[in-house]
Amino acid sequence: MIRLTVLYNLLEDTVEEEFLAWRLSEHQKNNESMPGVVRTDFARITECWPEGSLPSYRFQTTVDWPDRQSFETGFRNEEVQAKLRENLKKLGEYSFTVSEILIESRH
Repeated sequence: MIRLTVLYNLLEDTVEEEFLAWRLSEHQKNNESMPGVVRTDFARITECWPEGSLPSYRFQTTVDWPDRQSFETGFRNEEVQAKLRENLKKLGEYSFTVSEILIESRH
């Protein structure tokens, strides 16, 4: 499985409630509809470890594809990238990582 993880903050003048209304509706549907996506989630980061340290980012999005080919087809296509370029204008600092999940456990 390939996982895209995006950590990010909002621009200073962004109203968080307005961002969340967009992120939890329209943008979530866009993420879910990317070709090949098997799972996506969105989280507000509330704390970090070690205790007492401050989080570097406020939000996290993860998107999973079953394999590298699905990721390449689903994420790197021009339509998705064009939307991404527009959406990045809503963000302050951000970091994208792509991971290959080698093992997964569920309880």
